Amino acid sequence: MNLNSRNTKVLDYLKNHPFPVEAHFDRSLVLTFAIPKSQIESLIPTRLTLDTFQSNWAFIAVAMVQTRALRPKGFPNFLGNDFILIGYRVFTRYQSVANKKLRGLYILKSETDKKTMKFLGNIFTHYNYSTTDIHISRQSHFETIESSRSKFSVKVEYADGGVALPRFSPFESWKEARRFAGPLPFTFTFDETNKTVLIIEGVRSNWNPKPIQVIDYRFDFFNQLDLQTPILASAFEVRDIPYYWKKGKLEKWK
Repeated sequence: MNLNSRNTKVLDYLKNHPFPVEAHFDRSLVLTFAIPKSQIESLIPTRLTLDTFQSNWAFIAVAMVQTRALRPKGFPNFLGNDFILIGYRVFTRYQSVANKKLRGLYILKSETDKKTMKFLGNIFTHYNYSTTDIHISRQSHFETIESSRSKFSVKVEYADGGVALPRFSPFESWKEARRFAGPLPFTFTFDETNKTVLIIEGVRSNWNPKPIQVIDYRFDFFNQLDLQTPILASAFEVRDIPYYWKKGKLEKWK
């Protein structure tokens, strides 16, 4: 085996989540968008299928996560990294080699506000992190999360009383919407060349998503995907969540 081939194998091994990782989610805000499945079927790889609602709607979740002390599981907090993550994820299903049916997410794009997280994330994952500017501002009971470089903006309102579902949501209740709030137990990566599926299982506790009122939003990434008018289906928030990811499991297909 030559040196280049050996280095490639080492890098491939590292990207497959070779050890468990833990972190603390100070806050996670997830907006879920409903899109006719015909528009996004081409975005997911073979071996995965879309997780749909009413046979027609597929979903992309935009997660905005403030993460603290991300580190290999068992390491002290001070060795961890604090960062903000913006992730675009498709709700999918996967039938394993052992014929187990799993619900999970397929990642389309990952952005972070820290160069360190981009560097480490691209060594130990297949998520293709890029860095961007992320600004969070609060005024009265309104909050805005935005990026000039990535051209996205979300404005939410924190107010007393009940929160109504988005106007054109396909869901009839928050209970129905909760099923597509994320994160799902699994995240999938598919390697077309090697015919492998990498399964990452996340474990959390105290997960109690609360509906959030979204006043305004825009995501240029949807324009890049050429999606036709994605519909805001729901928005949930959680705070103060311990979280960890198990070591990756690789399945080989013939």
